Amino acid sequence: MVVALSGGTWAAPPTAAATGGRPAAQELYVAPWGNDGWPGTFERPFATPGRAQQAVRARTAAMTSDIVVNLRGGTYRLTAPLRMSQAAGDSGRGGHRVVYQAYGYGTARQEPVTFSGGRRIGGWRPDPERRGVWRADVAALETRQLYVEGRRAARASLGDGIPGKLKVTGTGLTTTSAVPRSWRAPRDMELRFRFDYLEGRCGIAGISRGPRNGTTIAMDQPCWRLARDLYGPELLALPSDVENSPDFLEKRGSWYLDRSRPGHHALLYRPRAGEDMRRADVTAPVLQTLVGGSGGAGRPVHDIAFKGLTFAHAGWRAPSEPAGFAAAWSMYLRPGKGDEIRLLTVPGNVAFRDAERIAFQGNRFVHLGAQGLKFSGDSSHNTVDGNVFTDISDGGVALGVLPPDTTGTSRGNRVTDNWIHHTGADYHASSGIWDGGSRRTTLAHNQVDHVPYTGILSGPAEDVRGLMSGNRIVGNRVFATNRLLADGGGIYLRGEQGTSYADGAVVSGNAVTDSAYGMWNVGIYTDDSSRWITVRDNAVHDYRASIGGCSEDWGDRPVRNVRFHGNFWDDTVPDWLPRRDYPGGWPPAPDCGDPKNLEFRGNTLLTPADAAADCAARAVCAGIVDRAGPREPYQRRLGLR
Repeated sequence: MVVALSGGTWAAPPTAAATGGRPAAQELYVAPWGNDGWPGTFERPFATPGRAQQAVRARTAAMTSDIVVNLRGGTYRLTAPLRMSQAAGDSGRGGHRVVYQAYGYGTARQEPVTFSGGRRIGGWRPDPERRGVWRADVAALETRQLYVEGRRAARASLGDGIPGKLKVTGTGLTTTSAVPRSWRAPRDMELRFRFDYLEGRCGIAGISRGPRNGTTIAMDQPCWRLARDLYGPELLALPSDVENSPDFLEKRGSWYLDRSRPGHHALLYRPRAGEDMRRADVTAPVLQTLVGGSGGAGRPVHDIAFKGLTFAHAGWRAPSEPAGFAAAWSMYLRPGKGDEIRLLTVPGNVAFRDAERIAFQGNRFVHLGAQGLKFSGDSSHNTVDGNVFTDISDGGVALGVLPPDTTGTSRGNRVTDNWIHHTGADYHASSGIWDGGSRRTTLAHNQVDHVPYTGILSGPAEDVRGLMSGNRIVGNRVFATNRLLADGGGIYLRGEQGTSYADGAVVSGNAVTDSAYGMWNVGIYTDDSSRWITVRDNAVHDYRASIGGCSEDWGDRPVRNVRFHGNFWDDTVPDWLPRRDYPGGWPPAPDCGDPKNLEFRGNTLLTPADAAADCAARAVCAGIVDRAGPREPYQRRLGLR
């Protein structure tokens, strides 16, 4: 593991005083200008987080206090993931924790620290074949993301579907247009498909002349077979975009990876206005995992904290494989044994499995190519508090029983006072937060905004029962969801959330607003098989429908036992949907059916013409909005004020 050298200011170390009767922590130090042969003291720090981890492992067996690894300011460019396990001695012991934190965390002297899984790209020169395009040799680099001057660049794309009249075949597509035959490097290209709440991608295997001077497009297998099974041929006849050809490098800020010479790849980039490629800071992700942890059966990795760090520049290249990205939500398909198809979850660039009492506090997750943070397996009593998640290819936080798992115990986790925004940068059918199946989980006082699909999703991927109980979704501020995909919502629930109202889900004190995009989305969406949910004291307006869902009677997945008490909403319903005798948008049979045992009490109808102003004029409604989202002093720390 190596780090990029970056100067740091010299300052006296903070006093490691005991607090609250706890013994003083053991302090270790890491600095970009350090040396892994040094003892890791303030004056003679280690150079890499990996060396500090070795020192921690040598101390945990006999620890009598917390062990704190203080990281001085700078960018630590990891050449391998920082992997933690119970067996290797990474866990805290005896009620004490191992803490990796930015030097000065929580004080005015806190230094900026970045764990980067990326590689800096230099040696840019004008491309001789394309005016205004610059070129850099990158050896065998493979990447799906590129960051220039701290901003995500866009893969070169056509910006539209395939021209001509399309027909779906068993091996791909045909079109009456000859235009696709002019596109160079077809084997690097990828088709994107978007419809309702789904989005997928498949690579192109080849392009050739078709019947009547048209074009035949052969698609990667097994991706095409998986996509046909998942989406159906009708939807595959409507690709929404074509990506990754040098012929599409027309827009400023777009890039293409030329892989025509194996082992001698080149990046092509058309700079944005004001960018000087001779001096530009350009980074491509190399690692998939920045920090990972795992335990074993009955032996979770535990009692580790990360504070004040930035996790950046990690990627995920599975969608570039021949199996592509036939996907729904944050899940995708892969062939299994025989005719079996496996359902997998997009990984986390920071990921823990079978983990307990892992804490992430005051960190930034940014410029990432998969999901930001993921807890899976039997992971309980973990804390995600006061972090920022932004510019992430998939979702922000995922936890619980996640595919391929269908069983597990995940309980007592807390995701609180985070700001999650502008996620789903590449894989749009993702959610800001997804709880895939847990018990006594608290999702509270988060702000989720500017996401392409759902803000907060609570429920298993499949109709698996008995996973969820006692969960609380309270005091969140959610807006600007469903900006690209439909049939989602601000807060989306599905599945059996308990066995009664006493142990069911509570959705309370949330402000869910300003997302009237597309034809269909719902502010608080209790969808197929939702049951045992209390929705109370929320402010919901400016969605296509404030509440509602699809009660799938035909699949024995009816919505039942949901009560709505004391909410404020505008109760709008799209013109194409028949209005019921009770509030909300509830599609009728044959597509859905009648929800059962709904209870409405003490709800207030806001003026649809200006629901926000009506809410602001009502003290109780205005109070819900004012209290929703991250609390003080988190707002200032997160950059919300």
